[in-house]
Amino acid sequence: MANAWYLIIGNPVLNVLIALSHLLGGEFGWAIIVLTIIIRLISWPLTKRQLKSTKAMQEMQPKIQELQKKYGKNQQKLQQEMMRLYKEAGVNPLGCLWPMLIQFPIWIALYQAIMRALATTPENLLDLAQRLYSWDVVSQAIPLSSYFLGLDLASPGNIILAILVGGTMWVQQKMTQAPAVDPRQESTSRMMLLMMPLMFGFLTFMFPSGLALYWAVSNIIGIVTQYFVTGGWGYLKFSSPFQRTSVKGR
Repeated sequence: MANAWYLIIGNPVLNVLIALSHLLGGEFGWAIIVLTIIIRLISWPLTKRQLKSTKAMQEMQPKIQELQKKYGKNQQKLQQEMMRLYKEAGVNPLGCLWPMLIQFPIWIALYQAIMRALATTPENLLDLAQRLYSWDVVSQAIPLSSYFLGLDLASPGNIILAILVGGTMWVQQKMTQAPAVDPRQESTSRMMLLMMPLMFGFLTFMFPSGLALYWAVSNIIGIVTQYFVTGGWGYLKFSSPFQRTSVKGR
């Protein structure tokens, strides 16, 4: 099973990352960013379906809120009516999870690739040599530099990346999270909106900064594509002080 993992995912990601680093002037950070864009392009069909599903869910919110008000005391009936509504609209409420689930193997492979590519001990160098392809562009890239824009991509615990990862994840979630009618559901939604960014921000301190760079860039790309595909910021509302002043003046 382990050999199949490295043959199909682990070793290809490692070698592509090293090759990109050489093609980009030995900048390992730019290699991670370019690889992130490539992964986003490959997963674009699924991402597009996810964003369309998100937009459809946003447009369905008035009907969903009506059902929640009407069947709020009968959860079984509420679930039946909501599933009927989803079916009529051709929307899969779990469709938003697929791109994230598909990225999990990429995260694992990228974590392993960063740790192996920036090998510092003789044992790690030996393991790296066994996984490299016989490409000239790969052999010419070794050894790699772990520094990028003042960051050590092999070391964890960068506060700037932690804030960037958590902040961009919060924005992505906020853009798609509709307000709930049920106070208990609203409380749960708010908790999840805070817990996920905090959890990933905390993980940034445990994993190499190179992986955090991937998360941050991937989130930023997600925010941009989501903005243009769905046509706005979704449920992330911005209010200016001029608007608040005019409302109070009335």
